[in-house]
Amino acid sequence: MKAKPKIVSIVGARPQFIKLAPLSKAFSGRFHHAIVHTGQHYDDNMSQTFFRQLHLPRPSTNLSISGGRHGAMTGRMLAATEKVLLADRPDFVVVYGDTNSTMAGALAAAKLSIPVGHVEAGMRSFVDDMPEEINRRLTDHLARLHFCPTEVSMKNLRAEGIKNGLIHSGDLMYELLHDSKSIIRANRKPLRQFGLTPGEFLLITAHRAGNVDSPENLKRLVELLEALPIPTLFPVHPRTRKRFVQAKLLKRLRNQDNLILCEPLSYLDTLTCAMQARAVLTDSGGLQKEALFLGTPVLTLRDETEWVETLRRGNKLVGLDTGRVLRALRRKRAVRPMPYLIRRKRPSRLIADAVRRFLDGR
Repeated sequence: MKAKPKIVSIVGARPQFIKLAPLSKAFSGRFHHAIVHTGQHYDDNMSQTFFRQLHLPRPSTNLSISGGRHGAMTGRMLAATEKVLLADRPDFVVVYGDTNSTMAGALAAAKLSIPVGHVEAGMRSFVDDMPEEINRRLTDHLARLHFCPTEVSMKNLRAEGIKNGLIHSGDLMYELLHDSKSIIRANRKPLRQFGLTPGEFLLITAHRAGNVDSPENLKRLVELLEALPIPTLFPVHPRTRKRFVQAKLLKRLRNQDNLILCEPLSYLDTLTCAMQARAVLTDSGGLQKEALFLGTPVLTLRDETEWVETLRRGNKLVGLDTGRVLRALRRKRAVRPMPYLIRRKRPSRLIADAVRRFLDGR
């Protein structure tokens, strides 16, 4: 009997755990599937709670690499991932999204001549100095299979000369949301915990380097938070909290009556709050999509988005401009959720089938 191909998924951050959840089920039984966790997101709320709530298999390896500047972190991940791949010798490596874990995993595999599949390939913000954009571009040019969530992402790759191995797979995050919607709706824990009334509060998240690493933009973020007109829940990302502490702004925020600061929320609690909020304000690519899928208007705290399709479905770019945010909150906007099936098939099934065909054809 022919042995099952061995696949390694390399993950390290919240959005990657979410995309991994439906795909790991689709891989089960068809492949020997191992998970390598780089450790990029390491605390319980940003990592372990996702494995518990999403019923993900335990990682076979945790590299425990986090913190430091981008180059140093990526270099440590590259060296450690190479050791794992040399020991395991998988037939195929899957990387997800646009983090340092994504690029390090793709580069380590490609240098060992192990074919790479990139989940969420072809996404572009066209901001050349954005760390995520650098990771996306390099990973796409290393990958053999490109799992593109949208038609626009397919066009982006073709424009860069990447024409082979393109699969319009749809979005794994939408698939997981579809399967979890009733659980999200029934969850009342975070609303009780923070004293929130459905439709009468805002949810805000901010963690992008362009927003929180710049002292000027960090100050603009604080001024925006102070101006929001209704109760606002703000789960503070560890990176953002560190910047607030360094700038001596955390006490100022804690004194705002309308602002509820908390630790990062679990996957389920985040989505319950997104579903029940009047609007979601975020610089996260993933939360932009998740909130719209759940029927909540989104204000993106950036001047661009790689998810351009969302701009026709209830997402508005506002940057950190307080006036633009307040005007947008006064207007009622319709939300049109994105479909999650592609040609009546789940994204996880399309991706697993494509990997199987690729490995059978080698």
